[in-house]
Amino acid sequence: MKLSLALLAAASALGVTSPSPPTPPSSSAAAPPPCRRRRRRRRCRRRLHMSTHLRIQTGKSQLDTAVVSRFNSLPYPPDKILAEYVWVDAKGDCRSKSRTLPSARGKSVDALPRWNFDGSSTGQAPGDDSEVILRPCRIFRDPFRPRDDGNDNILVMCDTYTPAGVPLPTNTRAFGGGGGGGGGGGGGDGSMRAFGDDYHRAGGAFEGREDEEVWFGLEQEFTLFNLDQRTPLGWPTGGVPGRAQGPYYCSAGPENSYGRAITDAMYRACLYAGIDISGTNGEVMPGQQEYQVGPCVGIDAGDQLQMSRYILQRVCEEFQVYCSLHPKPIVEGDWNGAGMHTNVSTKTMREPGGIDAIRKAIYKLGARHQEHIAVYGEGNELRLTGKFETASIDKFSFGVANRGASVRIGRDTEAEGCGYFEDRRPSSNADPYLVTGKIMATIMEDVEVPEIVALDRQEA
Repeated sequence: MKLSLALLAAASALGVTSPSPPTPPSSSAAAPPPCRRRRRRRRCRRRLHMSTHLRIQTGKSQLDTAVVSRFNSLPYPPDKILAEYVWVDAKGDCRSKSRTLPSARGKSVDALPRWNFDGSSTGQAPGDDSEVILRPCRIFRDPFRPRDDGNDNILVMCDTYTPAGVPLPTNTRAFGGGGGGGGGGGGGDGSMRAFGDDYHRAGGAFEGREDEEVWFGLEQEFTLFNLDQRTPLGWPTGGVPGRAQGPYYCSAGPENSYGRAITDAMYRACLYAGIDISGTNGEVMPGQQEYQVGPCVGIDAGDQLQMSRYILQRVCEEFQVYCSLHPKPIVEGDWNGAGMHTNVSTKTMREPGGIDAIRKAIYKLGARHQEHIAVYGEGNELRLTGKFETASIDKFSFGVANRGASVRIGRDTEAEGCGYFEDRRPSSNADPYLVTGKIMATIMEDVEVPEIVALDRQEA
């Protein structure tokens, strides 16, 4: 058997050498005895086994904890930190890259330098003018590079700008009012302040309304697949589970719960990072999971949710599992989709008598139903069918404890006369900046809209 040069080098490193080419026997030479032929065949089989073993193992060293630990045990310089800059690309996925910084610069957003990346490789800039500026917005501890020397490596949530300081069309976070430094500032002009026909920026909806102390709680559902990206965890290859959905929700046991270790790892990593993750649970469809982020105030809800998605993808990378945020990953059969239910509460709603403010906000949401649907995620029409705990995408509704309505008021909120409401329309792949910003812009409008009859249990 002929080995490649690379394989020969690897074999040499293992102490195995390639045999010299045999000398052709002369016509008068006698044939080797049977025992020598058998030894030669055994040597060939051993080389073939070694070749196959090396080929199978190539690329799997990243999963070998002994190999990874060898390098993770190396100490960091005490005067330096690693900063992982994270941003959202043209498709809504998170990208990132690392840089080394002096430890002192990791203490606040304002001390962090801006950076840049090749936007032509992320669908955010043309190749002949590809530089995109990263502006740090929010710092989190890095759960993938922990250290115990009193310093923290960090994850940095960023938004994106042209070199001239104009927010990219994919920058749905930006505030109006100039280029600004770190923190809550941003770039762009006054046209970015509101949700218009051409641009959607969450920052403008929150700017100047800090007194409302609007809380958001985001419920992120996701579906875990094998690396074929077609077979959810717990599903037979090319088939469907033998039992309908029902026993999998908040379940226990190997026949019901798939992916708990992944969700638990993500949970702990988010807590370490400083994300306000408030819980997790197994979902209705097997292989589907959920976690909740919040309550968070204003624009911080989008920052935390986006960073939690990045952490989720990094954890799935470690487990070698594919994570999908598609709102209807399985369209055939009777299976639930995946959403990002958004719980909302303003200061007024939390005060005694706040139920009136909640109902007025819901009426405003109903009056702008299609505008909200337009920014509530791609593929949502596959999910919002009026079945599987959803309302129809074509008709707005609300009700108390009604999970088949567009917006739900909880029983506790109704009983106490104050609290929050849940917008159940956003899909699992929805942009959290767009969702929270659009809700804020709508419920803060000073307009009179018609009342909507509640779709409570007797009408459901």
